Amino acid sequence: MFNHKKETIYADDDTETLSLLMRLRLPPLIIGLFFGIGISFLTSRFEEVLTKNIHTAFFIPFVVYLADAIGTQTETIFSRDLKTGKASFHGYLIKEASIGLLTGILFGGVSFGIVLWWFSDVRLALSVGISTFLAIFIAPLIALCTTQVLSDLNIDPATGSGPIATVIQDATSIIIYGMVSSIFFLS
Repeated sequence: MFNHKKETIYADDDTETLSLLMRLRLPPLIIGLFFGIGISFLTSRFEEVLTKNIHTAFFIPFVVYLADAIGTQTETIFSRDLKTGKASFHGYLIKEASIGLLTGILFGGVSFGIVLWWFSDVRLALSVGISTFLAIFIAPLIALCTTQVLSDLNIDPATGSGPIATVIQDATSIIIYGMVSSIFFLS
């Protein structure tokens, strides 16, 4: 009888005021600011593995970037389809998990080969390859779920999912890489 569902306000640079755009865009960025500090703390927790093999530090941006890139694709496409009403979370979940798996295998394998060729270090190559696979496999799922939750909360996923999913993916990638590297270098 009564529809109490709050309407989502979408950020549109062409039609909305600067104050509304700032109000829509700042909250997720502020969340990202604090989580970003948390990521720095997380990275410091892996100091022992980083000092054990300094080469592991070279690949932190690589693993984080690849996970972020695939996650960004997912959240952008899903956000667009949510606004048009064409999105099916279940359909996206299956396809994005498949994309993450296949892309993870491909990029994990390629990065393993390149690192092995570059450094002639099997442990480093395995660490980078496995971490790349896992981070890429999980990233689209994080992006998809974050985007859906924001949409369910009537928050424009185009303004929120990018910063929030990115910081979650970055933290997850750091944890994965730190843990995998610890297995290979501290065991």
